[in-house]
Amino acid sequence: MTAETESSNVSDSNQEAEPAQLLDNEANKNLPVKKKTSCCTGLKVFLAALSFSYLSKTLSGTIMKSSITQIERRFGLTSSTVGFVDGSFEMGNLLVIAFVSYFGAKLHRPKVIAAGCFTMAVGSFLTAMPHFFMGYYKYETSHTASSANSTSSINPCSLHQGVNETFLQVSRSGCEKEPSSYMWIYILLGNMLRGIGETPITPLGISYLDDFAKEENVPVYVASLHTIGMMGPMFGFLLGSLCARLYVDIGFVDLGNITITPQDSRWVGAWWLGFLIGGVISLLAAIPFCFLPKSLKKPKANNDQTSYGLLENIGSIEKKLTAAKPKPRKWSVILKDFCTSLKKVLSNRMYFTFMCCSLLQFNSFIGFLTYKPKYMEQQYGQSTAKSNFLIGLTSLPPVGLGIFLGGLLMKKYKMSIIGATKFAFSMSFVAYLLTLLHFFVGCENQVVAGMTVSYQGKPIPYHENDIFSECNSDCKCSSNVWDPVCGDNGVTYVSACLAGCTASVGQGKNTVFHNCSCIEASSSWTGNNSATLGQCPKSEDCSMKFIYYTVIQVISGFCYALGGTPAYMIMFRCVQPELKSLAVGLYTLIMRMLAGIPAPVYFGALIDKTCLKWGSTSCGHQGACRLYDSNAYRYVYLGLSAVLRGPSYLIAVLFYILMKKHYQNKDCKPIENGGREDAPVNKEDNCKIKECLPGSTDAENESCI
Repeated sequence: MTAETESSNVSDSNQEAEPAQLLDNEANKNLPVKKKTSCCTGLKVFLAALSFSYLSKTLSGTIMKSSITQIERRFGLTSSTVGFVDGSFEMGNLLVIAFVSYFGAKLHRPKVIAAGCFTMAVGSFLTAMPHFFMGYYKYETSHTASSANSTSSINPCSLHQGVNETFLQVSRSGCEKEPSSYMWIYILLGNMLRGIGETPITPLGISYLDDFAKEENVPVYVASLHTIGMMGPMFGFLLGSLCARLYVDIGFVDLGNITITPQDSRWVGAWWLGFLIGGVISLLAAIPFCFLPKSLKKPKANNDQTSYGLLENIGSIEKKLTAAKPKPRKWSVILKDFCTSLKKVLSNRMYFTFMCCSLLQFNSFIGFLTYKPKYMEQQYGQSTAKSNFLIGLTSLPPVGLGIFLGGLLMKKYKMSIIGATKFAFSMSFVAYLLTLLHFFVGCENQVVAGMTVSYQGKPIPYHENDIFSECNSDCKCSSNVWDPVCGDNGVTYVSACLAGCTASVGQGKNTVFHNCSCIEASSSWTGNNSATLGQCPKSEDCSMKFIYYTVIQVISGFCYALGGTPAYMIMFRCVQPELKSLAVGLYTLIMRMLAGIPAPVYFGALIDKTCLKWGSTSCGHQGACRLYDSNAYRYVYLGLSAVLRGPSYLIAVLFYILMKKHYQNKDCKPIENGGREDAPVNKEDNCKIKECLPGSTDAENESCI
């Protein structure tokens, strides 16, 4: 369609005869205005529907990211396992991306997109389904149910002497009947199904716009799609924050009996509610596509001109197509051509170095983003709800602004490909240097008796903890229960029993424990020997460091995104024009297989190594981690991200050298294309770039060198 439009314009510009102009004017007068409006209306309806589908897919994806910690606690999973669950989205996407890319354009594209949105909705509903079959959430506690409704004095120390063994026997007897052991598999399958449904939206939607919209309008439409798509993560994190504030079994249990708060590491919010809302939105996004036609009439500037040259040109093209039609190519020939093209792409040194650089960047970026809410919780003592809220409100808007301004700067200064490479490299490197400042704004370990400090208040070496002491030796406390209390001396104890408390007053969250022998044994404390439920809050100094962390994150995210748009264009100048589609498809495949799937798993596995206190399920098995070593967590999380990104800049320098050699002058005249001069960045390239990214994730779209 584009080739025909261009040939029409060239042919018409050479027609200077007056009779032809009169015919053109007459034809333009007789154009049916209603038909043209109908065409544009159909295209605008498709654009509106596609924008809403972009919003739904990014919203659903962000809900998953914001619910990672909740799912980990609810199902008693390790960080590596929940990382594998998160990576199942990429697995589902990879299963059908080749099929959709090849066959999708030959089918009814709006209905294929509708089927994809419907599949996303089913995946979201499947992800939320385990909540309704698992029963109520039972968190670890050293209190019996009756203690929550009683104001009488209870001795936590004597409570464990006779009750502990009976309690464990009753809990384990009901283990086999509890269906929650492997219910997380449904979340994995639902996330995979959501990945399958998301696949056709980008490639088929962009190609449909490109086929039936005016060529000069396509970049504007695509920019609008990505702008609206950026709103999805913001709303997703805000919705995740709202759901995390609500208790998981809200509406089914008496919240007055719940003794934990959103700041507690055992708290599980209404994670399932976000997936239900995301599923409904995806279902609504599918409806408009069911009523859109398979094709539209593309509006043309001179639609009814009947120049002889144009008709002759169209006739010759039809003859060529007709002559080629009865000679289908054999699969062996297609396979041979594919292998040849693949060899050309992989032997391209610029493309290969760019892909290696991006691979390291994506491993760092995906692992960092997956566990960012958890890092804010463990390092700075923030609740899951507040972490999600701050990410949605402070981190994502600067990224969106950076992407937009990066595109404006490219257009204003008409950057060549060499200039774009230098700009993208510089911005990404500045962002990298800024992120290194995170190492200096971390908080110290939570002061927990027997875990990070001794019962006398002295620091103890990493993983050389002992929760038992002389002050609680008479209580025979359970070592598996995590039910922390905060002593008046500012020290957190694993449980009231391990704090040596012998009396309690109050009920629910307002329970206060008295006569705690371990608080009395503290060498630097002379005040009351009381303790309240929950961990002790972080220090004021830690709160200030959290503000610094947020400021650094905003500035570094903006700088990283500022170079995102130029970096987005570089890959398409690395390869010959006829190999662009294959290059982008291979790039997408490699990024998903070697970054999207494994990064959350090995990031999670290393984070698990920093755990100081594991929770326990009702069956006595290991549950989710309750307490991390803050210093070790910071060095592992930030260090791994920095180690992955650091070498990528050395590869980027090599890429820049190869790029500079490839282009002979500042006008960017490529050698491979026979000295044809390329414009710095034009609308057509921008259109092709957006079209050539089938199934690419938002993280990939923000790729930087």
